[in-house]
Amino acid sequence: MYYCCGITEKGVMPHNEDALLIGRRIFDMGSDEQTISGAFTAAVSDGVSGENSGELASKMCLERLKNADISGLDTVEENILAIHHELKEYSKESEDDRNMQTTLCGVHIDDSGAVTAFNVGDSRLYSYQFGRLRQISKDQSLVQMLIERGGITASQSRTHIRRNIIFPVIGSHSAEPKVDVSVMSQPMECGDMLLLCTDELSDHVPAMDIQEILDLPKPLPERLSLLVQTALERRSNDNISIIAILRQE
Repeated sequence: MYYCCGITEKGVMPHNEDALLIGRRIFDMGSDEQTISGAFTAAVSDGVSGENSGELASKMCLERLKNADISGLDTVEENILAIHHELKEYSKESEDDRNMQTTLCGVHIDDSGAVTAFNVGDSRLYSYQFGRLRQISKDQSLVQMLIERGGITASQSRTHIRRNIIFPVIGSHSAEPKVDVSVMSQPMECGDMLLLCTDELSDHVPAMDIQEILDLPKPLPERLSLLVQTALERRSNDNISIIAILRQE
């Protein structure tokens, strides 16, 4: 059994280009809570600012993902690339939606608790176990590449002038996205938590601060709201979205 809750906030932006999927529900406003038994998928999708129709791209991506077969490791990349091609072709036919794009980060949890993680872009997946937060996904971004090459530190990346440059994502006309897929080494056990978030949380609230807020003795929706509020107080300038998945048994 899994207790899942999610929250999305448009922040200072006039509208929300983020969308969230939990089980069979997709939403782009407010919050959602549900308890799920059996296999399911959860994901966050962040429409790319500066391109057309980011809000449409994120919701279309999750609508297709909701009905895709990603139950096996060999089907995840194939189906996510199929979603990419569908969005790309759709945007070619509509002048208003030309070059719409979105990131995608999510998990599929099977009946045994095994977790398949997937990522395109710079939204993130963390695991939270025994009071310790650990980043699972790897950002597909210029600053991440610079970190890996020793050019900048992780703390410097949060204020780097090119921190918003990401590699090709879903719907891109310039190049095929790279779908990172992995199976977590251990199935989820009672008390384990996964956290999915768009980059406006991780850009403004470092992992240590996220961990401290998750440690608080508060109901999980309150902790997620506090994470959002912290990002807003630190001058987040885009939409903020988070999903938490807690294994209960």
